[in-house]
Amino acid sequence: MKIKQPEPFTFEAGPRAVLLLHGFTGHSADVRMLGRYLEKQGYTSHAPIFRGHGDVPEALLDTNPTEWWEDVVQAYRHLQELGYKDIAVAGLSLGGALGLKLASREDVKGIITMCSPMYFDNREQLTAAFRYFAKQYKQFQKKDAATIEDELKDLMEASKPLFKDIDQFFKEVAEMIDDIDVPALVVQAEKDQIVNPQSAQYIYDHLATNDKIIKWYEESGHVITMDKEKDSLHEDVYMFLESLNWEQ
Repeated sequence: MKIKQPEPFTFEAGPRAVLLLHGFTGHSADVRMLGRYLEKQGYTSHAPIFRGHGDVPEALLDTNPTEWWEDVVQAYRHLQELGYKDIAVAGLSLGGALGLKLASREDVKGIITMCSPMYFDNREQLTAAFRYFAKQYKQFQKKDAATIEDELKDLMEASKPLFKDIDQFFKEVAEMIDDIDVPALVVQAEKDQIVNPQSAQYIYDHLATNDKIIKWYEESGHVITMDKEKDSLHEDVYMFLESLNWEQ
């Protein structure tokens, strides 16, 4: 069974732009509702899809954090090429970590991290999440249970080098945070089963800027952009964006 592949999106609405970055195993749908909300508030948004994402689970094994970082830079340049000079960045999970790296390298107006990992002490949870994603995908392909289990076993063994690369990437980003001196909103779901919630406190504590806020959401899980408190999240993101020193 062939599954329709998701696509990046760009919602143009005003001179202020927000780069929206999805999470590991996710794609642009992770942040689509946020993008539509911001569009109604007069903000332009663009969401890329990192290489290997939005495809069969095996496709992830052919990519790595270095390529995802290149995809983020390319997406940032895309907004610049469209003529946007004022750009903020918001990222879910892995997207937040990539956004932090972008904020340390480029001139962004502000950074929003949502349930973003800084530790790899929960390797079991991350690999379990990858396995769950792969199993769901294969079930949607109408594969039988025995075939799925055989393919999952091979997939999880083959994924070990990728998770080693992700571990190293998180360590590198954690060391960059002290250099980030732009306004920041750090978002964390209290019912997050994937990311250690202390990652949010680490980000907040180590950011160089004094213009920073940390927000905890009691009823939400890891994919907070699609969970029950998404409306409150949207409003908080909007209020944060409105507080920035935009040139236009």
